Amino acid sequence: MSRIGKKPIPIPKGVTVKVGPDAVEVQGPKGTLRQALPPGIVFAQEDGTLVARLLRDDDELRKFHGLARSLVANAVNGVNEGFKKELDIVGIGYRAELKGKQVHFALGYSHPIVFDIPNGI
Repeated sequence: MSRIGKKPIPIPKGVTVKVGPDAVEVQGPKGTLRQALPPGIVFAQEDGTLVARLLRDDDELRKFHGLARSLVANAVNGVNEGFKKELDIVGIGYRAELKGKQVHFALGYSHPIVFDIPNGI
């Protein structure tokens, strides 16, 4: 069994989970997500957590154990907090500044790199 697959997924307050035979549906303040499950992997709710289990001990199923757990954990995180990406600029002389609806990057080139900010950010 997978080490990641064995870890229980805590269910935060305000998030409801419906476990079906082939999918897990997660509802939260940020929306609803439905995550399909590989055949042979089932989830169960125990003491405010979700636990992934294998139907039978088979090498073909074990490789999906950690994957299924990670996908459902990401769905729970997504409906509760939402997804985000962060950009780290590391180095001396590198910088980024916001000018209106554009970001101007100084990354060591002879010219600044201008990036238009997409809608919704």
